Amino acid sequence: MGKIYNLQKTKIYRPLLRNNLTPAEKMLWFHIKNNQRGVKFRRQHGIGRYIVDFYCAKLHLVIEVDGHSHYTEQGIRYDLERNQYLKNNGLNILRFTNHQVRDQLAAVIQQIDIYIQARLRSQY
Repeated sequence: MGKIYNLQKTKIYRPLLRNNLTPAEKMLWFHIKNNQRGVKFRRQHGIGRYIVDFYCAKLHLVIEVDGHSHYTEQGIRYDLERNQYLKNNGLNILRFTNHQVRDQLAAVIQQIDIYIQARLRSQY
């Protein structure tokens, strides 16, 4: 398999997205950056032709924070295709809505922590 991470064709978009996180992405990033959860996350990371919200290479984990555009007919089709691509490349996906991050942040962080701890235990 060829290189799939941070391809040249997504290079121009990644920093733009990193500098313009949605309010929900900013909230979550504040709690997962700097190894706070015991693993390193990158934000707006390129994987193939896609750019994921957050990525942890150690756990092959993608975290997505979905706004309203993900729930349109076109958004649903795009996410299905994207999820299949990510899964075909051995990645796992945790998906949260903007609403969940904004209004249930502690529960979102807890779910992420549970996932991380389970994966770390299974690696050793």
